[in-house]
Amino acid sequence: MSGNTGDDGRSVTSRVLGILDAFDIEHPRLTLSDIARRASLSLTTAHRLVGELTEWRALERGEDGRYSIGLRLWEAGLLGPLHTRLREIAMPFLQGLYEATRENVHLAVRDGNEALYVEKLSGHRSVPIVSRTGGRLPLHTTGVGKALLAWETCDHVDQYLAHPLARLTRYSISEPGRLRKDLQRIRSRGYATTQEEMTLGNCSVACPILDAEGRPIAAVGVVVHTVRVEPDRLAPPILAAAKGIADRLAAAGDDPYPGYVHDLDLTKRMRRRS
Repeated sequence: MSGNTGDDGRSVTSRVLGILDAFDIEHPRLTLSDIARRASLSLTTAHRLVGELTEWRALERGEDGRYSIGLRLWEAGLLGPLHTRLREIAMPFLQGLYEATRENVHLAVRDGNEALYVEKLSGHRSVPIVSRTGGRLPLHTTGVGKALLAWETCDHVDQYLAHPLARLTRYSISEPGRLRKDLQRIRSRGYATTQEEMTLGNCSVACPILDAEGRPIAAVGVVVHTVRVEPDRLAPPILAAAKGIADRLAAAGDDPYPGYVHDLDLTKRMRRRS
C-alpha cells in the first residue's frame, strides 16, 4: 500500500495502522462501523481498506460480520523478539514457578509507562485477576510494574513520577514521594510487593530480569490472595526464576530463536521436496 496522502490529510499507511490500532484487549471483534469510528475514517474508506486487509488475511470476517485480527498478522507477530526470544526462554522457568507456587504467574515488559503482560500461567486454585496476556496495567500498581520501575534510571523514574499516579484502590500509592521511597525499598531488598494496590483482596511479589548492565529487560511475578501472601516464602523461587531467565538470555546472545534446533540441511531438504 502506498504512502500517498488522502483527502483527510493522513497517509494510507497511517489509516491502515489506525484500523489495526482499533483492535485491543477490550475490543477484539469489531463491526465495520466500529472500525471506521475508532479509526476516525469514513465508512467508504474503512470498507476499502478493511477489504484489502481481509484479502491479505491481516483481518478475518466472521459469520456475524464482525472483524478480528487474522492469522497472517498473528503469524507475523510471532516473529517478534517477545515471542521468539523472551517468551521461549522464559516459559520453562514460568512453568517451574507455577508448579512451585500454584498461583498466578506473570511475565511482563515495560512499554512506556505501562506494564505489558507477555505471558500468564494460572490454575484452578489461582485467585481471579484482571491481568491478561497482551493487556496493559500501570507500573506503580502492579508487582511486575514496580519491579521494572525500581531498576530503571533515575531520569525515567523522575519522568514517571511527574505524571498523575492513578489510584485504582484505596491502597494504591498515588503520592510521588511515597512511591519513590517504596521503589528504593524494593531495589534494596531485591523484589517488589503490592498490597491490594491493583485489586482488593490480591497481593503480588515480583522480581526484575536484568541484563548485564543491570537494566530491567522484563519482570516475573506471582499474584496471590491476600490471606495467602507470604513474601519471604514467595520471593526466593521468583528470584531464582528471574536469574535463570536472565542467564539463559545472556547465553543465547543474538540468536533470535534460542529454543529451536537450527538445521539448515533439513530446511534445504524440505524445500527440495515441496
